[in-house]
Formats: sequence, structure tokens, C-alpha cells
Amino acid sequence: MPEIDYAFLADAAQTVPGQKFHILGGGITRIAGRTFPLRHPHVALVVGLLVTAPETDRPHDIRFVLLDPDGREVAGATGSLTAHGQTGGRDATLTFAIDLWNLTFPAPGDYSFRVLVNGSERKRVPLEIAALPPDGATGGPGGGGGSGGTSGGGGPTGGTSGGGPTGGSSDGGSTNGPERRFDA
Repeated sequence: MPEIDYAFLADAAQTVPGQKFHILGGGITRIAGRTFPLRHPHVALVVGLLVTAPETDRPHDIRFVLLDPDGREVAGATGSLTAHGQTGGRDATLTFAIDLWNLTFPAPGDYSFRVLVNGSERKRVPLEIAALPPDGATGGPGGGGGSGGTSGGGGPTGGTSGGGPTGGSSDGGSTNGPERRFDA
């Protein structure tokens, strides 16, 4: 069964089949906001799937689930990808990114993304959702409480810049193989 070589959250990611990948603001572990439910405009889940030579040229089901602190599903996406064989029968790491738009976090706490391959959980990526003090409250050295979120500024939610319509999650992203499909 394919293994997860790495998985992490980033502000943005671009993957190109068979080439290196590009990350902006990689390594997100905390997002903060002043009001809840908190809507975060965008985050990318970057995954490196290690596929051995015998596992190539056949589809693998991938599922991503965002769990709240009580273990309930907040958002999810499913998909299928096929790794095409490397020359010489080598193993391959398929790097792909899933763009998650307008995720809504009902309350502060410890959330996690579960990554399942062919129905089996292979990795968890933790994400702390924190509450910032109300506007005007002091927040430690330097006062003000800071933006608290990821690297983009983002106003009162402390998230990255950007936006879009409210609700939903998940669209496809790219894979290191020509076949991909992700359905929210």
C-alpha cells in the first residue's frame, strides 16, 4: 500500500507532474481569529505519496478529512490518482496539493487533517485554531495581539489574504500523474 512520505499545510502550493513543487508559507500549524465560527479563505494541503513500483499504473483512492477537536468531520474530499511507472521500475513520490477554500472552524481547539490511502489512515496533520483577544485588548509584548494567523496578514480572522464566496471546501489541486479527480 502506498505510504505518505510527507504532508503539511501551506498558504499556497503548486505541483507539476514529474518536477519539483513550489510552496508559499509552508508549515502552517496555527490559525487564529477573533470571532467564531472562523472562516479561513485558503490553505493548501501538500502531500507526498510514496508509491512502489508494483503499485504503479493502477488507481489509488485518496481521502482527506478535517476533524474538529471532538473528532467530528468538518470538511472532506475524496479522489483517485494513478501513478505511472518510472523508468527502471523505480519507486516514486507523487507530490500533489489540495486547495481548501473557505474552511469554517466552528470553535477554537486542536483540529487535524486525516489523509487516507485506499481506505486506511496513513497520516494526520495537526492544526491549532486559536482565539485572539477582542479588538483593543492588549495581547502581551507589543500590545494589540498581532495578526496571529499565517503569513499573509488577513484582517480580523488573522488568516492569509484572499477570499471568495463563503462555504465549502476543496477543489482538486495537481498530482504528479496525469490522472486525478477530487470531489468535495
